[in-house]
Parts: sequence; structure tokens; C-alpha cells
Amino acid sequence: MRHRVEGDGLRWSTPESWHITLQFLGNTSETQYECVVARLREVHAAPVPIELDDLGFFDHAGIFFAGVALTPELLALQQKVTAATVPCGFVAEDRPYRPHITLARSKGRRNATGLETLKAKIRHPPKFSRFVAEEFLLYESFTRPTGSQYETRERFRLGL
Repeated sequence: MRHRVEGDGLRWSTPESWHITLQFLGNTSETQYECVVARLREVHAAPVPIELDDLGFFDHAGIFFAGVALTPELLALQQKVTAATVPCGFVAEDRPYRPHITLARSKGRRNATGLETLKAKIRHPPKFSRFVAEEFLLYESFTRPTGSQYETRERFRLGL
């Protein structure tokens, strides 16, 4: 990304870690994990067209992101995934679903100036290509000093 500058006080995510969260589960027991996998295997949905929106910021969380258009297909998949995890002891968030791809995070509150500097640089929103998601994944995340790392635990095909 051309706006990335060494020493900008931001922790940039790598392209291989980019994802759209359908539901955050948090800490999960082995029993819950097995339940979630079994329930997610029962989710049937068509492949989902994905369209990225403008770049944006969650100032309170120190996040720079690419917005994702909330299409009926994406919302339906998110609702099916959330409903599938309820019997496993998970609860949907109260906040409205706001899909996005995290591109960078500030390295602590004192580095919020990195986000402010980045905001000032973004004058022309990029044009993104559309694509179709043909699967969704269950990730396990690990917090590292360099940022979150994600390991794919399961894959679930769409369109079956």
C-alpha cells in the first residue's frame, strides 16, 4: 500500500490475513469448537458477491479499514453463521453488522497520530474489483507482537 510509511506508528496487516468477519467467537472450548464445526457444516448458502467500499477509520479502536458493501447475500450468510453458533453457546453482537477488512491498527493510543496522518493522505478513494466468495473459513487467531496471525481451522464451501 503506497500510504504505508516506516515508523508511522501503525501495524499493517498482511494481505494473507485480510478477511471479513462473519462472527467473532472469542475463546472457545473444544466442545464448543466441535459444535461450531458441525453446525457450520449445515449452513447452506449461495456464493457471495463481495464489493469493497471506501476506505475508512474506526477512530475509537485505532483501525484503518476497507469497507465491504452489505449486500443481501452477505447479510444472509452472516445471519446463518450467527444462528448456527447459538446452540454452541455463542451470542450475536448487539451492534449492527458492519463488514470490513482491517488494513492497519495504531500501535496503542499514543500512536493515534499515525491514523491522523494517514487520513490526511487519502484524497482519492481507490477503485476495487468485485469478486465472489465461494467459501467461508473458521479461523483461530493468535496475538503476536507483530499483530494478529490467523490459522485456518476449517473451510466451508458455498453453493452446495
